[in-house]
Amino acid sequence: MAAFAHHGDMHSANCRNAPHFSAPRAEGLRLAGTYRRDVRASLARIWENVFDWEHLPSLHASSFAACTLIDRGRWGWRVRLVNQPGDPARANVLEMEADKARNRYLVVTLEGPGTGSEIRVQLTPRAAHETGVLVEFHVPETDPERLQQIGARYAQVYRHLWDEDEAMMRAREKALRRRRTSAPGIKRLGAEAAVRARAPFTVTYAGKPVRVAVLDGAMIAFSAECPHWRGPLDETPLVDGCVTCRWHGYRFDVRSGESADGRGLRLAPAPQLRLIDGAVCLVPPESGGALPR
Repeated sequence: MAAFAHHGDMHSANCRNAPHFSAPRAEGLRLAGTYRRDVRASLARIWENVFDWEHLPSLHASSFAACTLIDRGRWGWRVRLVNQPGDPARANVLEMEADKARNRYLVVTLEGPGTGSEIRVQLTPRAAHETGVLVEFHVPETDPERLQQIGARYAQVYRHLWDEDEAMMRAREKALRRRRTSAPGIKRLGAEAAVRARAPFTVTYAGKPVRVAVLDGAMIAFSAECPHWRGPLDETPLVDGCVTCRWHGYRFDVRSGESADGRGLRLAPAPQLRLIDGAVCLVPPESGGALPR
């Protein structure tokens, strides 16, 4: 693994040698601060993440309450974003414009609090799975003290957002590299009482993560990987027989594997649970995944 350098430096607008992109689109903007870090993810994963507006209210649920798409294209996207604690009257309309040729992108606040502010991000590939990130915060403010306060707050928020983004990108990269390591067969889990006591837990079956849980008194097995971006489903609780991916909020009925949110995706077929010679075993999927009560 490449060495990881984490820099959260914040500079005032008057700091010498602060890096600048081209002039801001709007007049009257000042540089409030910058945020730097090296992210343990490839440039391809980062661009995928930048264009992925859909993860904002799910992966970043502590920061954002809701996100509605207005427009998108190869150029970027425009969304209506509601910050926590979730006041729609204070929603922002944000537009992201990508300049992939120069490895940079711009996020502009078009409506709502901070209208006119620009967040400029420069990406610098360092290694196959490491990318330097430099973020500049340009705001419509002239008071030096206020600029420093705004810059410090932005840096704090962006440190948290990039922590969450980096964890998702690294997990996705790992899932994309994962290959089936064995053919489906019989996997012995143990005596029924011990398996019930241990549940819920995750095991690997034919190279894929499978979650074993107890639902309404019956043991079930279901795929622990979201079919959307291969997000992990083994760290989210079962609610009303459903599991929700924390990356993008996709929800699935674990009994049937069907979509529970109307978005049309379904879980991969899961192995069945069977009692064989007194032991609970995973066997290749057929028509269901529950062991009777």
